[in-house]
Amino acid sequence: MTSARSTQARWIRGVLVGAFALLGSAAAQAQTPVRFSLDWRWEGPAAPFAVALDKGYFKAEGLDVTIDPAAGSREPISRVASGTYDVGFGDVNSLVRFRDENPGTDIKAVMVIYDRPPFAIIGRKSRGISKEASSLQGKTFGAPAADGAFAQWPIFKSVNKIDDSSMKFENVGFPVREPMLAQGEVDAVFGFSMSSYINLKSRGVPTDDIVVMLMSDYGVDLYGNTIIVSPKFAAEKPEAVKGLLRAIMKGVQDTVKDPSSAVDAVIKRNDVAKKDVELERLKMVLEQNMLTPWVKTNGFGGIDKERFAKSLDQIGLTFTYKAKPNVDDVFTEQFLPAADQRKVN
Repeated sequence: MTSARSTQARWIRGVLVGAFALLGSAAAQAQTPVRFSLDWRWEGPAAPFAVALDKGYFKAEGLDVTIDPAAGSREPISRVASGTYDVGFGDVNSLVRFRDENPGTDIKAVMVIYDRPPFAIIGRKSRGISKEASSLQGKTFGAPAADGAFAQWPIFKSVNKIDDSSMKFENVGFPVREPMLAQGEVDAVFGFSMSSYINLKSRGVPTDDIVVMLMSDYGVDLYGNTIIVSPKFAAEKPEAVKGLLRAIMKGVQDTVKDPSSAVDAVIKRNDVAKKDVELERLKMVLEQNMLTPWVKTNGFGGIDKERFAKSLDQIGLTFTYKAKPNVDDVFTEQFLPAADQRKVN
């Protein structure tokens, strides 16, 4: 009798174990794969995405997210456009231009990460650069042709009424941009504030000799990096896009609350990164680009439509539109989490 009961108990346990195994397998199969492109290497600013991975926020939304680094904020756009990636973290201004140059491409931005872009002119006081835009007259610049900040020069000089005929722009490679400024071969460079500033510091340039002119402080009223989604993925898996943005939002909120721990999630993905450097880089991005007064009042991820429309006008100063888009052509809020879920402190 006892033996029969024992056998029956073992059989029941076996059935239950098998059932749970099947359920676990089904849950794993139910995870929607998502290919995600960063805009750059695993550095401080990528912390919210690393946090969302490590804390299981993507998996909790039924997503199996793979995140890869890229070579700049334009590359995610071409990756998503080609179908190689479902989602990217890239510059919305470059997206506007890409869409215009490739009619029929309907990639949209779905969440703003940088409410203000990190585009900057970084110079040295010892080379005659000050916070005054007029100090740029007659100077020599390291200006990589593919640089996102240099692409906004037509806007900067227009709103600040600068005649650049006396200025010299040298097309230099990204790796030598800051070294040339550190060595005094140029007076200033175009770049992302959090990258160029920290790169100069690491080369021994005194901080009181570094001048960072954030273009957004000089009338360049653009947005920065956003989450962009392929039209195919958005159409076929809208709930996955919504879940992705919910997970990213949680990653952002955790990063804001504890930047130091968030950076740890980045460091383990980058063997050469140093925590103090990446933490400083992250804090710069949070302060300058993400936690703006507008975001603190209105919540994270959305846009001011009037401002976005103005940004489209300014982008038109950098190239000639074939067909100027409307705000709704470029950005949609349909996938964003509810407003009360997008508050940041």
